[in-house]
Order: sequence, then C-alpha cells, then structure tokens
Amino acid sequence: METPLEEHRLDITLPDAVISTELLMAGDGPPLVFLHGIADSAHTWQWVMPILARRYRVIAPSFPGFGQSDKPAVAYSPEFFSRFALALLDAVRLKRACLVGNSLGGLVALRLALSAPARVSALVLIGSAGLGRAVSLPMRLLSLPGVRNMAVRWFGSPLGARLWVSQLEALLIAGSSPLGWRERMHRMARTPGYLEAVAATTATGINLRGQRQVVLDQLSKLTVPVLILWGESDRIVPMRHAQAAVARLVQGRLEVLPDCGHLPQVEMPDRVADLIGDFLDKVDRS
Repeated sequence: METPLEEHRLDITLPDAVISTELLMAGDGPPLVFLHGIADSAHTWQWVMPILARRYRVIAPSFPGFGQSDKPAVAYSPEFFSRFALALLDAVRLKRACLVGNSLGGLVALRLALSAPARVSALVLIGSAGLGRAVSLPMRLLSLPGVRNMAVRWFGSPLGARLWVSQLEALLIAGSSPLGWRERMHRMARTPGYLEAVAATTATGINLRGQRQVVLDQLSKLTVPVLILWGESDRIVPMRHAQAAVARLVQGRLEVLPDCGHLPQVEMPDRVADLIGDFLDKVDRS
C-alpha cells in the first residue's frame, strides 16, 4: 500500500530572500530529499515518493521560481539553488540525508555533496546536469536573450502554453506521459513568474557552447555511494556523461533505463523506486 503525500508550505530563509516553498512530504525513516530540474516542480516525484515512503521519510521542494513556490527577483543560478537546498535541510532539521536529483537537481545535489559532505549520506543522480558540456540545442538557444524574451511572451499566452507543454513532452518524455502530467505543466506555464524563472535559470546554467558548470573532474573527491540513473533515449543530456561520471567515482554504479527519456521518475516510477530502494539497502549494509 502506497503512503499518501502531504502538501506543505515552509519559509526558507536565505541571505537575499525568504522563500515561501511548496513541499511534498510523506513517510518515516531515513530521509530522502528529492530535487527537480529546470521547468519542473516537486510534483515530478509524485509517482516515486509514495512507493519509497513505505520505508523512508521523503521530502521534495519546488525550487524558488517553480511550482507553487515563491518567484522572487533573484539570480536563478546553480549557486543560488545550492544555498536554497542547504537552507532546506536546516529548515526541516536534517543533519544528513540522501539526495536524489534530476537534471538541474542533480547538479545541485553534487554541489552540496562536494561543498558540505557531512550533510550528504548518498547520492542518486538521474539524467544529471553538470557531468559534461553537451546539452540539447533548444536549451542552448533558450540561453540567448532575444530567444528568451520571445519565449516568455509567446509561451505565456493560452495557445503558447499548450505548445510549451507539447514541446516539453517531445524533449523530456521518450514514450507517453502519465495521466495529469500535461495538465500540471500547462498550469505552471500559465503561472506568473514561472516562464521568467525558467528563462533565467537556463541563462545562468547554459550558453551556446553548452553547460556552464561541469564538476566531472571533482567526482573523485566524493566518498559517498552514488547511483546514476539514465534514460537511454534522453534527448537533453547524452548518456556518455553518465559513463564518464561513473568511471571517476569511488563508489559509483550506473543503471541505464531502456526506452526512457530525461524524466525516468515520470516514465518509469516503479523501476526508479526499486532501483533507489535496492541501492539504499546496499548502502545500509555496507
């Protein structure tokens, strides 16, 4: 029987802002904190979290700018999101947790594990950013100021919002999206400040050459166990990033998911939950 998710709001205090933050939470036990990617929200984990909540305390925030969290006028940079993630751990009184990050959330989890290793017990990286320069052409084009401004205006319209969802689905999903996914993404596209946050986050993390921040050469410093999950049909970041990363990890393992895109937690939640559970079982026994 799955554990139902609870929706909460929590103020996260940062030096430059106090962020009213949307949280999904459930369960008891060792803590798992889930971090989503650009253009997404905590609800990307809604199919995985109830399964893992049978044995773990699961927590997923919507980053500032996304979901129903505040959308302040700040620099939406990897550094900003990393400060937010650390402040979140403090706010929910977690001295140490396993971090599960998808895309941008993977880069944030990596930055936290490298800068504050005492706070991270293990890492699960799903289609993670930060493991190589390459990224899809649409993401690189969105880093251009003129394209960003046009995209915010067009995709914020009623017709544009529907096209936004269709294009996201084509980029992120290899098969078909689950019931409710398109409707949630459409609501976000129509939320004031969301598309501006997507554009700003893309601009700080990506340029025409690709990803701005690559931590591949720092991975050998990680001593915590790391599970890398990658969709074989990921159209955002190539699988060679995962292969290069696992070769540099002290305790690394790679699982490739066939017929899956950039959001395995959406397309294959049961499989993702099983892999995370098996990984953590081995971590607990070691």
